[in-house]
Amino acid sequence: MAPKPKEKPKAAASPSQPPPPIEDLFTSLNRHIQRSEFTQAVKVANQVLSVAPGDEDAIRCKVVALIKADKIEEALSAIQSSQKVSFDFSFYKAYCLYRQNKLDEALEVLGKQDKTQPSMLLESQILYRLGKMDACVDICRNLQKSKIDSLEINLVAGLISAGRASEVQGTLDAIKTKATSSFELAYNIACSLIAGNKLKDAEKLLLTARRIGQETLTEENLADDDIEIELAPIAVQLAYVHQLLGQTQEAAGAYTDIVNRNLADEPSLAVAVNNLIAGKGPKEISDSLRKLDRLKEKDSQKFELARAIDLKLSPKQKETIYANRVLLLLHANKMDQARELVAVLPEMFPDNVMPLLLQAAVLVRENKAGKAEEMLGQFAERFPEKSKIILLARAQVAAAAGHPQIAADSLAKVPDIQHMPATVATLVALKERAGDINGAAAVLDSAIKWWKTAMTEGDQLSVIMREAASFKLRHGKEEEAAHLYEELVKSNGNIEALVGLITTVAHANVEKAEAYEKQLKSLPGLKGVDVDALEKTSGAKPVDGASRAGLAEAQEDGKTKEKPKKKRKRKPRYPKGFDPANPGPPPDPERWLPKRERSSYRPKRKDKRVAQVRGSQGAVVRDKNEPSASATNSNTSNSKSNQSTSSKGVSQSAEPLRPQSKSSRKKSRK
Repeated sequence: MAPKPKEKPKAAASPSQPPPPIEDLFTSLNRHIQRSEFTQAVKVANQVLSVAPGDEDAIRCKVVALIKADKIEEALSAIQSSQKVSFDFSFYKAYCLYRQNKLDEALEVLGKQDKTQPSMLLESQILYRLGKMDACVDICRNLQKSKIDSLEINLVAGLISAGRASEVQGTLDAIKTKATSSFELAYNIACSLIAGNKLKDAEKLLLTARRIGQETLTEENLADDDIEIELAPIAVQLAYVHQLLGQTQEAAGAYTDIVNRNLADEPSLAVAVNNLIAGKGPKEISDSLRKLDRLKEKDSQKFELARAIDLKLSPKQKETIYANRVLLLLHANKMDQARELVAVLPEMFPDNVMPLLLQAAVLVRENKAGKAEEMLGQFAERFPEKSKIILLARAQVAAAAGHPQIAADSLAKVPDIQHMPATVATLVALKERAGDINGAAAVLDSAIKWWKTAMTEGDQLSVIMREAASFKLRHGKEEEAAHLYEELVKSNGNIEALVGLITTVAHANVEKAEAYEKQLKSLPGLKGVDVDALEKTSGAKPVDGASRAGLAEAQEDGKTKEKPKKKRKRKPRYPKGFDPANPGPPPDPERWLPKRERSSYRPKRKDKRVAQVRGSQGAVVRDKNEPSASATNSNTSNSKSNQSTSSKGVSQSAEPLRPQSKSSRKKSRK
């Protein structure tokens, strides 16, 4: 037997390689951060922490790299696991909570930290997101002395959102900054001009902002698509300005281009979709609903804005999108979806009244106006500071439902509009319809009393007094009407009021009416007319024949003196493709007559030839060439078999039916 080969000795296990020096790890970490390689930076930071657990610099680098890599949850976990470190990570934690849209928690964390420039900037951003614009503006003003880059952009944005657009120009003058110093600042100032209804100036500044942005971003070597995405807010705002200027087609084209190209950030795309839908109104409802579906979460069955859009839109913008969604569902008669969406809106916007108004709209559409009136009335009693628009909506619902007394009571609870002529007219009409004549008169008296004490210019008082006098005269209150007319005559000598006064007083005091009648100016040409003789006449007498002839001659003479009107010669309109120079043969003059009435008609001749029958009665004469019965039967069966095989061949060789495209299905439904 051959000797067995000797087993090779196993190699000794090599000792584990020592970790690289910590200095080299930090050098590598710094290199990755400089190159924006944040994922690699996190790995190197973990290596440093494996060598030196609890190293503050390594933990800070890891947290910042995770934030830069948009791994917010992991960054919070890293902060949570480093509580034993003496370094305070409150600012980073607040920023992570801000990125997760946990704004109240972020603000609470910042409140426990000392006021520094970064913390104050973050606080202003959180306040801006929460809609607390005045507090945001105050922080930005406190930071003006720090000379922070681009602080003026945030300050102007806060002023506009706070409804203080009129302060923008003064703020720019105070900090000595030009509107065109950056395309972001130019865009914000254009928004302030839009708020001030200076649309032409806003359009010019937006065009300038787009040009500056194009030049700036091109110098930074950005790709064309990236530049278009960065400048998408300016494009959307330009389209909005055109929409306000009445250039609806141009605005709709711009919105459609932005939506179809899909080269815009999420907020700009959402605003473009919303404005496009608002411009269409109740037209193309199905298409509008499909466009809104692009803004919702893909995995959600309900309509809920995507997280990227929800984080970056303001509460007012989000509320507008949801409101438009509900209105479209109501127009589309999709009541279940509208009811479902309206039910969750109060939780999403607890401080706004729009969800309640949408709930009332759904109830009205379901023919439950009484329930809508009750719901609106209860809310107005609980929240009197928000009751104005609620009471106006309740009045509108009640008036449309045929409840004039409820509508009048709702309007009467809005004190600051009681004296306005439109409100007075509406209240009087509602109370008159409800049969409350005294209440309507009281509304007019109250309005007259208010305008008498108001230090304003205009003819509102005289207008309301004339209408009040007419109303009281119509309802049998002659003395009060006469008193109002008399005041009008004494105050401004109104002729209409004088005529009304004479007509009103004549029913009770003829002498007083005659005294006022003398104030009327006599009409020219009536001095020679004897009124008493005119009253004694029996009316107009018929004109005799001679006078009629003379009248006819006079009319004819008058007609002959008139210059004949020149008739405008119109160019004849020919059919399409007709050449008047070569008209061709004339058309048949009888072309409009039925064929039987035309001169060229010839009736068809009937075939009078009758087949000759020979042989006995009932016999059938067979032709020589006619086949026998057996042959006929066989041929018939063969033809049937041929037909069956041919039909099978057609069904097998035919192409399969294809489903229709969406456009064709839409046309078929129409």
